[in-house]
Amino acid sequence: MINVIKYFGRVYVKPNKIINMKKIIILVCLLTSVFVNAQEMAKLSELNCYNKWAQKFEERGSEEVTDGVYTDVIVTFRHGSSAECFEGKVIVKEKKVESFYILLDDGTYDQVIRVWKNDVKDVTITNGLSKTLITKDNQLINVIWPKKIKPRKAGFKKAAEPVDD
Repeated sequence: MINVIKYFGRVYVKPNKIINMKKIIILVCLLTSVFVNAQEMAKLSELNCYNKWAQKFEERGSEEVTDGVYTDVIVTFRHGSSAECFEGKVIVKEKKVESFYILLDDGTYDQVIRVWKNDVKDVTITNGLSKTLITKDNQLINVIWPKKIKPRKAGFKKAAEPVDD
């Protein structure tokens, strides 16, 4: 309820309960927005398929990708923080990606043809990952050679603890 105070003929309103209710509503809205924002940030920080592969190659390194036709590659399509990874085939000439394809369910390949922002004639391969290709729609595309990743380095073997005889 609103308390009304008369003071020298003027009316003053003292809305004590309304102010408390407003504070509670603002606090609930603030906490809800913080909780929702935290969930969104957690989703963004999750690694997608491209990030997982890139992290593995960063940690271990890769063998050199030589010229040839590879049917054991992964083609990644990224937009924003989301990514999709597909099995594919790539033709490498002069240590550069010449063309690449996506493996279809029936075992055939479909060539990836897009309108590119950057030059697709100079797609180099570094550390098992192709240079990122950017489409006119800002889609990022990479080719990954998972079989070229170096094996995990052996860790140190711990010594036995002393025992009393």
